[in-house]
Amino acid sequence: MSNRKRVYLHPLPVRVWHWVNAICFLFLMLSGLQMRYGDVFEIIPFKSALRLHNIFGFTLIANFLLWAIYYHATGKVFSLYIPAKPGEIGKFLKDLVRQSLYYGYGLLIGEKNPHEPKPESKFNPLQKISYHFVMVFMPIQIMTGLMLWNPAYFSRWINLLGGILAVDTIHVFLTIFYLAFIVIHLYFATLGPTFFSHIKAMFLTGYEEEH
Repeated sequence: MSNRKRVYLHPLPVRVWHWVNAICFLFLMLSGLQMRYGDVFEIIPFKSALRLHNIFGFTLIANFLLWAIYYHATGKVFSLYIPAKPGEIGKFLKDLVRQSLYYGYGLLIGEKNPHEPKPESKFNPLQKISYHFVMVFMPIQIMTGLMLWNPAYFSRWINLLGGILAVDTIHVFLTIFYLAFIVIHLYFATLGPTFFSHIKAMFLTGYEEEH
């Protein structure tokens, strides 16, 4: 049994939200690829891919709303997802440099992680920036998705954005952003005290080990 200090960082609602989100993103990206490149490969028919895309799209919307309600109700949305308050920008930038140096070099030579996660501050500076943009871009991704789902109903908004092609382009570019985030996220999920410790914490226990 490990003697490392354990901190409870991921309550059950957060863990459920995380994995529902992961499943939604997986099926949204796969069904989106099928719809866009159906002339290149066809694993399932276009209509089936569209149906899956709509189901998981609306599930993602509901999940995002639950996330917003939960974090506003617990009062943690600003402490966890806003990178720095106006008077703390200098300190945040210093911490950001330290964290970047740790991942770029310190981790390779066995240095201690400069960030000690706590329930009220569980994200390091790099995580705060990345999660901040993930959540800021999510309403845009949702709105462009809704416009593509029902162009007639959202025609006024589509015209304001420059037409359906512009809306589709925004939606695709944000999808590429989220895909890049997921790849990086999966890599960093393996950088705990053991290969699976972060995954185990998010999937089963909620407890992270100090490292």
